[in-house]
Amino acid sequence: MKTFEQLGVSEEIRRAIEELGFEQPMPVQKEVIPYLLGNKNDVIALAQTGTGKTAAYGLPVLQKTDAEAKTTQAVILSPTRELCLQIADDLNAFAKYIHGLHIVPVYGGADIVPQIRQLKKGVQVIVATPGRLIDLINRGVAQLDNVRNIVLDEADEMLNMGFSESINAIFEQLPEDHNTLLFSATMSKEIEKIAQQYLHDYKEIVVGSRNEGAEHVNHIYYLVHSKDKYLALKRIVDYYPRIFAIIFCRTKLETQEIADKLIKDGYNAEALHGDLSQQQRDLTMQKFRQHTVQFLVATDVAARGLDVEDLTHVINYGLPDDIESYTHRSGRTGRAGKKGTSISIIHTKEKWKVRQIEKQIGKEFVDGTLPTPEEICKKQLYKTMDDIMKTDIDEEQIAPYMDDINRQFEYLDKEDLIKKMVAVTFGKFLEYYKNAPVIEKPTGKRSDRKDEKGDRKGRVSSGRRSHEAEAGYRRLFINLGKTDGFYPGEIMQFLNHHIHGSKQEVGHIDLLQKFCYIEVPEGDAEKVMNAINGATYKGREVRCNDADEGGHGRSARPKAGAERRIARKEARKGDNGSRGKQARHGREKESWRDLIKDKPFKLKGEIPDFSEEGWARRRPKKK
Repeated sequence: MKTFEQLGVSEEIRRAIEELGFEQPMPVQKEVIPYLLGNKNDVIALAQTGTGKTAAYGLPVLQKTDAEAKTTQAVILSPTRELCLQIADDLNAFAKYIHGLHIVPVYGGADIVPQIRQLKKGVQVIVATPGRLIDLINRGVAQLDNVRNIVLDEADEMLNMGFSESINAIFEQLPEDHNTLLFSATMSKEIEKIAQQYLHDYKEIVVGSRNEGAEHVNHIYYLVHSKDKYLALKRIVDYYPRIFAIIFCRTKLETQEIADKLIKDGYNAEALHGDLSQQQRDLTMQKFRQHTVQFLVATDVAARGLDVEDLTHVINYGLPDDIESYTHRSGRTGRAGKKGTSISIIHTKEKWKVRQIEKQIGKEFVDGTLPTPEEICKKQLYKTMDDIMKTDIDEEQIAPYMDDINRQFEYLDKEDLIKKMVAVTFGKFLEYYKNAPVIEKPTGKRSDRKDEKGDRKGRVSSGRRSHEAEAGYRRLFINLGKTDGFYPGEIMQFLNHHIHGSKQEVGHIDLLQKFCYIEVPEGDAEKVMNAINGATYKGREVRCNDADEGGHGRSARPKAGAERRIARKEARKGDNGSRGKQARHGREKESWRDLIKDKPFKLKGEIPDFSEEGWARRRPKKK
């Protein structure tokens, strides 16, 4: 097996990467590094994310860069800010012992002035997102006249995100005798087009096979009705107690909804989508990388460039439209020789996508059967017992409390004590799965298709078809919904803020665009209504009443027309009543006849005669 020294890597770089734990080159590094250390060697390398691509192009690029010259000699393009920062951090670590070499990341969503200041000092390697680099070129700050190597990392992602024009503009600024290094997970038609346009006599290096999924990833799908997708998700994550996963959703709205549901159900989850500020995104990703967040619910765009170690699962809450996106999703797990699992929760109309993906990646999906409540409870029980057994005890720390502990438990025997300990840590699973709803697997019959269609029209998200509250709860209407940003997390904060004394218990939440329904314990219903009626939320007056009394409880989800009528009614009540007054004024003025009816009026002058004789009298006489 070849070493980095045998591949031609310099002593300074070898010293740095040995400190980082690099022992033997990975397959893509063995192929790429010796080739790139030559001259005028364009290359396309196809390999999954997480296979060592950054070092594969980074080590030879750094070795061929002259640290004494202050001109820019290498440009590395990446699709996202996160990947840009990650690449720059890795390259700086590789170049630890190369004195005078400066590597600077430049990206959008951040103040451009500090980036301009850094570039003016002299930078040999620029790591950039395409849009920000174009901006710096137009300002005359980024000079690419001396660039010898340009790298497109995650090239397929950049093209999917619409950066083709920016990439073309950047290539126009480069000298003719440069190397182009194109790294991608998939070989799409767009990638081939760029290769034909900008690469010369290039070598194609493939680790695995073209458009192949990650080698160590298992692919499973669970077929359920659309109304049961969240219930299926809950069972899956409960069945894997040590799971650490990204849950991919198709839209920003769905991403936020699923994250809010998971949080409400007690899971450590965060949402990541385009509506978050850059500061919120950075904080969320930092918590996920540090494993303080167990589930990251994300859109494809927001998660691009996110590289997280030890990801056990990728969960597709519905399949993406294109196979390349699925490849990128699944490729985030099963890295560094570890096993990973890609799970897809689908309905009957998505089965054809599974077949397409199987053909493309050359792997078969397992048709999974959802775990039963008994299997889940057994898994969680073993995890609880394992946690107890592996807990380290600090004898000195606990010694002062042992007398009180012994006194408290002296009348309990060992068996009762164990039962109570397990119940405390494991009780929530027993309680939930005691009456867990049945999740039926679609058979593909017509009745199943009708259920899917009905669900898309807006069936209750929990899967319960009745609008009636659960036993012991009352259903309340609140005139705030998704358009007000009134998601489950905000609902809980709003209630707890206005209901003093203790946290308010809330059952099922049915969230619509303009309003919502919540279920609270029977004994708390009046307290909740009195507390929030008349309060304000983001400048809007809040109304809350019993859903079965105010005309809003007839249907769990009104038809579109009914929803619009309620929305218009609510809008008329806003704006200090001005719209309501206008509406009433309009109803009073039904026509001008009603206004003048039974009212005396006078006409100035003589009433004109419109008869033939009258017209004849007014006709001018001929002279």
